[in-house]
Amino acid sequence: VQLQASGGGLVRPGESLRLSCSASRQFNLKTMGWYRQAPGKERELVASTRVDISGGSKNYADSAKGRFTISRNNGRNTVILQMNSLEPEDTAVYYCNAQSFTGEEYWGKGTLVTVSS
Repeated sequence: VQLQASGGGLVRPGESLRLSCSASRQFNLKTMGWYRQAPGKERELVASTRVDISGGSKNYADSAKGRFTISRNNGRNTVILQMNSLEPEDTAVYYCNAQSFTGEEYWGKGTLVTVSS
């Protein structure tokens, strides 16, 4: 499975960004989501969603709750991360992630999000 990510960039505090991730195929995928890694820190989950069923469960990091929303498109092979009220602490490289029912894990190329005034 190949993951194609888009979005990211430089924004000011309080502004919004949208990240998109498309999977080359949907078969056998259980979840898709986004992780991030800030300089000097470990990679951490931002948000993820089930992609095999409609209305599947979503998970958010505490830092993302209330500000970020993850959603799927109708075809279920693309996930969108809408990030609102961005803070400088959200600055990081964001990675798309997909996990299958059989334990495989896939990563997209990172996209840099910089929040700075």
